[in-house]
Parts: sequence; C-alpha cells; structure tokens
Amino acid sequence: MQSVARSKFYPQFLLTIRVKFYTFQNQSFSMRHTELVSVLALQKVEGVGDVIAKKLMSHFGSAEEIFASDPKKLSEIEGINPRLANRFKDRSVFAKAEAEAKQILQSQTKVTTFLDPEYPERLKHCHDGPLMLFSTGNINLENRMTLSIVGTRKATAYGADFCRRLVADLAVLDPVIISGFAYGIDIIAHQAALDNGLQTIAVLGSGLDQIYPNPHKKYVNAINANGGFMTEFWSGAYPAPENFVRRNRIVAGISQATVIIESAERGGSLITANLANDYNRDVFALPGRITDALSQGCNQLIKTQRAHLLTGAADLLYILNWDLKPQSQSVQKQLFVSLDASEQRIYDYLVLKKKELLDTIAIENEMPVSKLSALLFSLELKGVVRPLPGKAFEAI
Repeated sequence: MQSVARSKFYPQFLLTIRVKFYTFQNQSFSMRHTELVSVLALQKVEGVGDVIAKKLMSHFGSAEEIFASDPKKLSEIEGINPRLANRFKDRSVFAKAEAEAKQILQSQTKVTTFLDPEYPERLKHCHDGPLMLFSTGNINLENRMTLSIVGTRKATAYGADFCRRLVADLAVLDPVIISGFAYGIDIIAHQAALDNGLQTIAVLGSGLDQIYPNPHKKYVNAINANGGFMTEFWSGAYPAPENFVRRNRIVAGISQATVIIESAERGGSLITANLANDYNRDVFALPGRITDALSQGCNQLIKTQRAHLLTGAADLLYILNWDLKPQSQSVQKQLFVSLDASEQRIYDYLVLKKKELLDTIAIENEMPVSKLSALLFSLELKGVVRPLPGKAFEAI
C-alpha cells in the first residue's frame, strides 16, 4: 500500500493511524480510513466548496495529498489564493472528520467520491455536483434508465393519478425512479415505483439519520430493499430549507430526464427543472387548465419551451428514444392479440412496409405524432411491434 508523504503540514495522528478496510452488507468499502477522514476534512475547510474540492482532488489524486502539500504549492492552482491555501493548516477540521467517519462505520453507510467508479456517471458531468455522496440500500444505476419525478407537495387527484399511471406504464422498461421523498408528488412517485417493482432512490435534504418528513419513515425499509437513500449531507444535518435547494441538483443531475407534475408559478420543482435544463437534460411537464394554480408552473415551462409537453409515457419514449427490449420477460409476443381499429391500422401498415420511420408513419397515416407514439407504445406492450435505432419501427 502506498504510504502517505510526510509533511509538517499533515496531521501526525493520520500518519500513524492503522489503515483499515471495512466490509459492509452486500458491498466492500475499500476507501482507506485516512483518505476518508481527509475527504471529510476537506469539506470543512473554510472557503472550499464542491467545485474547488473536486479541482483539488483531480489535481492531487487524493485528499491526503492535498493536506500533505505545502501551501505555496496549493496557491499555484487556479482559484486557490494564498489565504485559502493557509487554511489547510487548520487541524480542527480533522477532529470533526474523525467523528463523522466513526458514524459512517457504525451506520454502515456507503460513501463514494466523484473519483470513484460507483459515483453516478451522469452526476460526474455536473460542474457543481457534490464532492461525495452518502447512501444506504441497494442502489444500482449501472446501465439503467433513470427518471426523476417531482412536483407540488399539495398534489391534486389529477396530478396523483397521472403520476401513478405514468410510472405503471413505464414499468415494462424497468427504469429507476428518483425523487425527493417529500410530501405530495415525490412520495407518490416513490410509492408507484414500489408498487410496480421498480428501483427507487430518495434524495434527502438532510443527513441519512434525519429522515424527513416523519410520516414517511414507514417507507424506509421498502425503499432500502429496492433502491435506497442518497444525500450529500453529514449525519445530524437537519432538513433546512436551503438544503432542499442543494438536494435538487442531485435529483436533476443523476437522471436522464426530469418530469414535473403540478407546480405553482413559483413552486420549488421549478428549481429542479431549471437545474435539469442547465445540465442539458430533457424536462417534461404535465399541462393543466390555465385557471389551476398548481398548473401555472408547468404551463409556463411548456410555454417558454423549457419543458416538453407530457401527456403520457409515449411522449417520454419518443423524446428520449427509450426502446422496449424485444422478447423481454415483461413483453412477450402473444399468439392472439386484441387490437383496436387504430392499432390494427398501424400494425397492418408496418407488416406491409416491413419497417418505417416514426415521422413517415405519421405522415402516410395522416396521424399526429403524439397519437401515433401512444399507439406504437401500446403495440410494443402487446409484443407485436418493436422499435429500431433512429426512431424507426417494425412489425414482429
């Protein structure tokens, strides 16, 4: 094991501490104890946020090396002035870091930094993404479709029903549903994911030991069993209002797309939508009546072209080019399939054409793309049509 370079600026107790490896339930936690403490300490250095911390970690390769470096060498890095460089000599940050590391070990919390392979790939590309993440459960984002669903905390029957139906319709794709565990649309999205056997991730605006709101604690075990909880906040961090704003960038950054279901004109979900747009992710919004207060935010997003109009799962499939896997366990071609008149018309067309582009199908059948997408989605679910690369389709 590579030894840590000695320096008069590096805490002596970290140089002599025994290196430990921890094995947690269903996973190996292989970050050296000294490195874990150093990364935690890095977060406590005054004036060091996620952007600067990640720049330093990328430059030196580890947090240990940052603290082992001479302040003069640190100040040569862009964004690090001599005053900030000297703050790395503050030893008090290590006492706080040691206490948090102990809590991490005792609670069997998984820790990943942005340099780790397990760190969410999409979040790595967000310039202001967190330096490190703490998580519990059985989260698996490898090669998975990911969708964030957020909205008002005062969901109407219209919004709640749409949310449940959307998740149920997407279940055949086995996406990961991500939300913020709050009242309203958030918890409805988590519930719908669990009801349909989908993995769901709850991103918290607090430490993992401060589950909020209290009535939602009854869902903790179910979510950990099929997904998990994720946060950037240390243990003991209370769910303060400003924490929820920070949490939103994880919700937006970790996903391929974000869905907004009901939002007032100044609703908090609009922050998530704006962040998703900043990260060049697709945003979808459920439209509502112009007189409904809880539809004002969504309608404005659509009006200003900051969100795609969302009427159902087919819109997501079309815009995101999400394809159903042919002959999957969930979608099997049936010997006798019942098709309505419109479905039969499109199916017969594809049998004749062999394969065709979505837009061409719409033009030749004199049908709006939105309606056609819904029909094709239904035919895919019935196992008689499958998508091809380039938004083409063929009859099976």
